[in-house]
Amino acid sequence: MTDTPQRPLRVLAAMSGGVDSAVAAARAAEAGHEVTGVHLALSANPQSFRTGARGCCTVEDSHDARRAADVIGIPFYVWDLADRFKEDVVDDFVAEYEAGRTPNPCLRCNEKIKFAALLDKALALGFDAVCTGHYAKVIVREDGSRELHRASDMAKDQSYVLGVLDDRQLAHALFPLGDTVTTKEEIRAEAARRGLAVARKPDSHDICFIADGDTQGFLAKRLGKAEGDIVDESGARLGTHEGAYGFTIGQRKGLRIGTPAADGKPRYVLDISPVDNTVTVGPAAALDVTGLTAIRPRWCGTAPSGPGAYTAQLRAHGDETPVTAELVDGTLHVTFAEPARGVAPGQAVVLYDGTRVVGSATIASTVRATSAV
Repeated sequence: MTDTPQRPLRVLAAMSGGVDSAVAAARAAEAGHEVTGVHLALSANPQSFRTGARGCCTVEDSHDARRAADVIGIPFYVWDLADRFKEDVVDDFVAEYEAGRTPNPCLRCNEKIKFAALLDKALALGFDAVCTGHYAKVIVREDGSRELHRASDMAKDQSYVLGVLDDRQLAHALFPLGDTVTTKEEIRAEAARRGLAVARKPDSHDICFIADGDTQGFLAKRLGKAEGDIVDESGARLGTHEGAYGFTIGQRKGLRIGTPAADGKPRYVLDISPVDNTVTVGPAAALDVTGLTAIRPRWCGTAPSGPGAYTAQLRAHGDETPVTAELVDGTLHVTFAEPARGVAPGQAVVLYDGTRVVGSATIASTVRATSAV
């Protein structure tokens, strides 16, 4: 097997305005590809997005991306995908929380924006591939098929949020940083050597379309306050809340219950019921699950034909856990070798075979180790 192909390609480099995407574009150009930079305008009002270093979608970021493209010596454009982003990412984010689930907007953005809307437009314009600053590897097998693998540096691996990519998308994806076994400071040093002003720019983090990081406040403005009960495992009322959408499975802080548990130990969110607007809390042990079902599977290759042994990652920065998984009538059934804790419906389960990404699916339900909820 070899890494991504060596023949010169017409490459569209998605440039967020950060250091990773700038270095990725520079490496692609240095490798001999014909590179064009593009910054995605994802908000009708970019000033409403982050301040400081929270996201990747502001006017400031657009200017940073343009300056980086000028230094690299490549053409640069800004493409307006605000309507598509609102529909596929922001509206989906709100709807998922309203339904009592916990979405991952970065994963949805990769699926719907960077490797659907952007890639489709790029191919229509005659580009061969889309290049991003993600830390992951595309391996080309001898038969020409492609596999998505974890990055060489596990500390920066981002394959979890790329597990939604299918064969067609992988065939047109370049990740020049995937083989970099270096620290982020060394990536920054490379950017400085290349004369890129973003070398010292802080990393983006959190959710780009929530400017102040207040997810609960953001949801409240769109869904309104809806007072409901916080109950324990027996159904006893412990307190109230202003919207079940403001909670996630496994949450400990911000419950504002007041009454201590009988054993004096912390309580966690165990269940969110949008039907009756109730949040159930209980002990940490009640978060343990032995399995899950997941819907809308997407495979980075051929779908599994029967039960198989894999490892699974259940959140963006989570550890791997051994599982068995089987696809039955379009639904993925996953069983854990050891109980996993705090698994939230709406998040993705990504299956791995060694470092290879097998596929991703959206968690629909869990099987509790106890009958707490």
